[in-house]
Amino acid sequence: MTRSRLTRRGALLGAAATLASPALLRAQTSDAFPQSEPAIRDQLPVRRNISSFRKRNWQDHFDSLGVGCLLADIDSRAVHYWGGDGVTYRLYPSSVPMTEELTRRGYSRIVRKAENPSWTPTANMRKRDPTLPRRVEGGRPDNPLGTRAMYLAWPAYLVHGTHDTRKIGRQSSSGCIGLYNQHVEELYPMVQIGTKVLLL
Repeated sequence: MTRSRLTRRGALLGAAATLASPALLRAQTSDAFPQSEPAIRDQLPVRRNISSFRKRNWQDHFDSLGVGCLLADIDSRAVHYWGGDGVTYRLYPSSVPMTEELTRRGYSRIVRKAENPSWTPTANMRKRDPTLPRRVEGGRPDNPLGTRAMYLAWPAYLVHGTHDTRKIGRQSSSGCIGLYNQHVEELYPMVQIGTKVLLL
């Protein structure tokens, strides 16, 4: 009985070694470990998304705070907010437009705010996707504007919440800047009408 166990174990170990040997041989070739690979210190650093969440200074983008300033950094998918008190600062991950064609960059301002806003897709949105509803009432979980919306001076451009948390950190909007609902609910009471906005 002992002899058969050893034989079975030996057979299993032998089979495993046979299966592993091609991989071991490949690992020992110069393809797996190139001899001419440049040293890490000589390579360009990889830009990680964590660099997007570094604190910025409002003075680099606005001439004064006024009632507050909001910067939507489209490339890093982050929203920065500075309160008019000169002390308040918030940083949130965001969703951004799907394409550069849908992206508008430059200065604007907050002209209107709404809790549980209704959503009406633009004519261009309906042209791209004819299955979109004509209107979605506020407070519904299928409303793309989430629980709060802040409207820019540019028509159809908003900073708003979203129920679809998969969109945050991605190119997923038709032009707006999206935030998690809990973040937009925190930001909403701080942002006043007239807050300066920059989409960078």
